Amino acid sequence: MCGIVGYIGKRKALPILIQGIRNLEYRGYDSAGIAVLDGEKMYVERAVGRVANLEAKLPKRSVEGGLGIVHSRWATHGGVTEANAHPHTDCAGNIHLVHNGIIENYKELKEMLAARGHTFASETDTEILAHLIEDFYAKAKQPKTRFEDAVRAALKKVHGTYGLAILSRDNPDKLIAVRNFSPLLLGIGKKEYFIASDASAVMKYTRKVVYLEDGEMAVLTPRGYHISDLENRRRTRRPERLEWSMKKIQKGGFPHFMLKEIFEQPEAIMNSTRGRMVLKTGEVMLGGLREVKDELKTAKRVLLVGCGTAYLAGKAAEGMFEEFVGIPAQSYLASELRYREPVFQKGDVAFFVSQSGETADTLAALRELKRHKIPVFGVVNAVGSTIARETDAGVYQHVGPEIAVASTKAFTSQVTILALIAVMMGRMRGLPPKKAKEVLGAIKALPDELQKVLAQNNAIKKMAKKYLHYDNFLYLGRKYNLPAALEGALKIKEIAYVHAEGMSIGEMKHGRSR
Repeated sequence: MCGIVGYIGKRKALPILIQGIRNLEYRGYDSAGIAVLDGEKMYVERAVGRVANLEAKLPKRSVEGGLGIVHSRWATHGGVTEANAHPHTDCAGNIHLVHNGIIENYKELKEMLAARGHTFASETDTEILAHLIEDFYAKAKQPKTRFEDAVRAALKKVHGTYGLAILSRDNPDKLIAVRNFSPLLLGIGKKEYFIASDASAVMKYTRKVVYLEDGEMAVLTPRGYHISDLENRRRTRRPERLEWSMKKIQKGGFPHFMLKEIFEQPEAIMNSTRGRMVLKTGEVMLGGLREVKDELKTAKRVLLVGCGTAYLAGKAAEGMFEEFVGIPAQSYLASELRYREPVFQKGDVAFFVSQSGETADTLAALRELKRHKIPVFGVVNAVGSTIARETDAGVYQHVGPEIAVASTKAFTSQVTILALIAVMMGRMRGLPPKKAKEVLGAIKALPDELQKVLAQNNAIKKMAKKYLHYDNFLYLGRKYNLPAALEGALKIKEIAYVHAEGMSIGEMKHGRSR
C-alpha cells in the first residue's frame, strides 16, 4: 500500500516529489516523509497522517536541490510515529532510503549491526537497511569504491521483499533504485530521471518508463542510467510508453475515485470487448492468445488464480468454462496456492488475474506453476507489468488506471474477459454458434444494462442511508451470482468496515437461525 517517488535532475526536486506522492495518496497510508539533498545539506522532514501534514512542515525558504526521495507509509513494523516514518538513515546521517516491502531477517541483521556499534532510531525493519549499507560502505570505503557496490553487497545479506530508493550525501549525483518483489519503475525524462512505485506518480513529467524486474538495480545520474543485477551483470531494456492520460487519474468531478470508477464501468466493458467479438458468427478474437491456441484447444482443465476481487472474478468464470468449454475449471486463491502442494496434470492451463499485474502472491503462484511446466496466461490491466511479462500470453483489460483501492471496473472487466475466453475456447470445441451468439449478444448489451443501474444512483443513495447503522449484512446468490454475493460482502468489509458475509442461497435452509 506504500508509495515511493524519487527524482534526480536539473529541476527542484521538492515540488516534483510532493506532487508525485500526492498522486499516490489513493493507495492508503498513515505517515509520510521526504529527503532532499540541498547542496551539502540533507533536508529531511516526516509527519504522521496525510501528505498535507508533511507539506505544512516544509520550510518557507526554497529547497534548491535536484536530488530527493519521498515515501508514504502504511505501518507494519512499529507504530504510526514520526520516528518510524520513512526516509530512514544510517548512524552518520549520510545514507537515506525509502522502502516498500518486508525484511524477513531484520532481527538477525539488527543484532549483528548492534554488536558492531550501530544505534537505531526507529522500530522498523527498514532502518536496518540503511545501517547495513553503511556498514559495507565504511568497510570498503576507498577512492575506487562505488556506493552502488556497497548497496549490492548489503542486499545480498537480506531476505525479504523490497522496492528501494536510496541516496547518499557523499554521492550527490546518484540515485539508486532496487526491486525485489515490490513494484518499481524508472521514468525517463530529458536529463532528468524518476523512480516510482506506480506510474501515476510520474505521468505529469514523462510517458517513457522502464519497469524494473526482481533482483535488479538501477543507478541514475543526471547524465543517464544503467541497470544491472546484484552480481553487477548489465541488463538492457527498452523504455515503454505509458498510454494513460493525466485526466484518467483525476477525479473528474466525482467526490472520490471509487465512485468515479463505478460510473466508468460501462466504458470499461466497451474498452475490454472492442474489436474482440464477431457477433454474426459467434467468434471471439483475442490477439494476445493467438499464439497459444493449440494449448487452449487441447486443455483438459483450467486453473483461475488471483487474490481478493481477482480471485472472485475467477470464481465467477468457473461455471462459464464448464458450461461453454466442457472441461473442469477451478479457481485458486494465489496466497493459498503458493503454499500448497497442488496436484497438476497434463493438459492443465492457468489464467492469472491481476489488475496491477504486480500482486505479490499471484506472481509467486505464477512462478510456482511455471516451475511445474504449466502453461500460464494473464488477464491484467497494467501494460508492461511483471505478470504481463512473465506469462506465456494473455489479454489486456484496457480499462485505464484503477485508482481506488477497492476494485470496481477492473472486476467487471475481468469477468467479461474471462467470459470471452470461455466462449473462444468453447468454439474451438464445438460450442454451437447459436449459443455463442447468445452469450456475446448479452455481453454487448452489458454497457447499456449498467447505465440503467447507474441511473438509479439517487435511489441507491437513499437505500444506503436507510441501512447506514446496520452492523451485519448477508449477501445471497446462486451460480454466477454467488461470486457476486461474495464480492458484495467483500466491498462492505473493505469500504465501510462493517461485518458482512456472502453465501449460496441454497445453503440458507441448512444454516438459518430460528
